[in-house]
Amino acid sequence: MKAILLAGGKGTRLRPLTIHTPKPIVPIFGRPFLHYQIDLVRKLPEIDEVILSLNYQPRRIEEIFGHGDGLGVRISYVVEPSPLGTGGAIKYAGGALDQTVVVFNGDVMTHVDLADVLRLHRERGAKATIVLTPVENPSAYGLVETDPDGTVRRFLEKPKPEEITCNTINAGIYILEPDTFDRIPKETAWSIERSFFPSLVERGETFVAYVYGGYWIDIGAPDKYVQVHRDIMDGRFAAPPFEGAPPNFAMVSAEARIEDGAAVEGPCFIDEGTVVKAGARIAPYSVVGRQCQIEEDARIERSIVWANTRIGRDALVRQSILGRQCYVGRNSVLDRGVVLGDKSVVTDYSRM
Repeated sequence: MKAILLAGGKGTRLRPLTIHTPKPIVPIFGRPFLHYQIDLVRKLPEIDEVILSLNYQPRRIEEIFGHGDGLGVRISYVVEPSPLGTGGAIKYAGGALDQTVVVFNGDVMTHVDLADVLRLHRERGAKATIVLTPVENPSAYGLVETDPDGTVRRFLEKPKPEEITCNTINAGIYILEPDTFDRIPKETAWSIERSFFPSLVERGETFVAYVYGGYWIDIGAPDKYVQVHRDIMDGRFAAPPFEGAPPNFAMVSAEARIEDGAAVEGPCFIDEGTVVKAGARIAPYSVVGRQCQIEEDARIERSIVWANTRIGRDALVRQSILGRQCYVGRNSVLDRGVVLGDKSVVTDYSRM
């Protein structure tokens, strides 16, 4: 059995962070995001190969994951000749398959039990099974309406309040039978959500929903990217490196150097090679990547700082995200919602 991970998007909502870093390898505690999806997929024993469907900077992703050595599953790659949309990408990656396939959108983190989803799919003899998740504000999403027995009835694209009949949205996880792929045109941009799934409903094919009420998040926007770090630190999502850690744990690499007089308050994460100088403060819910330098009396509060970045003396970085190899000058202030791309320079005494 194969899994297809749709990892070809440009990550436009996360720009400028994704200009040089494809979204599938955006770091979460220094670990490429796609590792978390692979961890979940390989829990399903039937899956012997993960196919990564790529388009944007594919070589960067292949350099990290290779053929899956040490990951517990074989990895192969398919590079779209041009962006094909979710449906077109599935057709291009899995058009030659003759067995059931699991498909993941490339920006979803969850603990859904794939074995249970597959069991439902087989019990119902479904052509397709879609994982749904309930949301608190249905009007902000496209909704998926089902019958009492879980058969998908229709898709409602951001309905008006009077049109809302359910609170379940597409979670971006599917189990599909490849004999349905023939309706997807070859090498054509095509949407699985707007074209493929409605065709199943129109033809009366067995199309069922699995409703998952556990943890689910789309990390594709800065606020959600920050949130998933906090959820892992707080234990709402059990994942490395905080899985099993006590509350408010300050996870500091043994290869980081915290000088006397520096303050480190958990929960937080400081990666290998980073130096935190005397008088500096790493406040709760801060994440500092590899080989960073935090100068004297600098403060990092509820922010994510990628690798090889330097924060100058007396600078403040609060509720912001900084890419790789940035420089924040002395006495500068980055406050609330600042997102810097790689190699950004903030000169001394700047305010943002």
